[in-house]
Amino acid sequence: MNHIDRRVLFTSGAAAALLAATGVSAQTAPCRGGRLRAALSGATRSDHWGTVDGAFMQAARGAIFETLTEIAGDGTLRGDIAQSWETNDGGKTWSFLIHPSMMFHDGIALHVDDVVSLFGRHPRLDVQGVVFGRADQVVVTLNEANHSFPYLLADPEFAVLPAQASRQAVGIGTGLYRVYKFQAGQQFIGTRVSKHRKNMSAGWFDEIELVSISADEVRAEALRTGLVDVADISALDPYSDPIEFQLLPSPRYVQQIARHSIAQPKAIGQFWPLDNTRMATRWWMA
Repeated sequence: MNHIDRRVLFTSGAAAALLAATGVSAQTAPCRGGRLRAALSGATRSDHWGTVDGAFMQAARGAIFETLTEIAGDGTLRGDIAQSWETNDGGKTWSFLIHPSMMFHDGIALHVDDVVSLFGRHPRLDVQGVVFGRADQVVVTLNEANHSFPYLLADPEFAVLPAQASRQAVGIGTGLYRVYKFQAGQQFIGTRVSKHRKNMSAGWFDEIELVSISADEVRAEALRTGLVDVADISALDPYSDPIEFQLLPSPRYVQQIARHSIAQPKAIGQFWPLDNTRMATRWWMA
């Protein structure tokens, strides 16, 4: 196996499970229940489940879809749909072992065809070919060696969707939340999947509700007045009491603001907004 600096980039197997279990160890343990309400920007009436731009669709996709790998809040790479991966030729060929018994929200089991279709939809991944190693293994050959390929696959753009276009169109994923209501450019409501492999480590809200508000000042007002718990704004409005709110991911680099009724792990992701677009699965009611 090619020796890459795994201390920086990769964790898999037992190490990934340990990181998942210890992500909130320094704080009060998460609790189940409640509805996360967020006012977000960037939505349009032409949005669909293939849309990857704008905080609204990024947060919705982060709730219902999963990626092969995931960047944890501390910046470490860990498995998501893939439970492990390896390369034996300097990063040109990658083998991904898929978690067993993965299920889509419509009750159909994830098949390696669904993973293969991911690489066909995204030319940016620069894939030369994909084959099935066995029923739970996908082997990807790149046009050029890329030692950071598993890291690239954590990008929310590369979520694993069903291979069939009809199932993609209605937002069927493998994530912790399923689509209850979706109005493009307006509102998304997701309900928690009752049985999921991450039951004890993520997905603490019973429901999530995202509303699209294009104006910064209106999202700020909705947050101040308690209509929502989170908004993707970089500053409070003049009438807000700062003591009531959390500036995230840090006071010096504000991407969103949340009320203290929402709790987060000790470290939240900063690669993309909203805890690497996964606030719905990583946060909980305080």
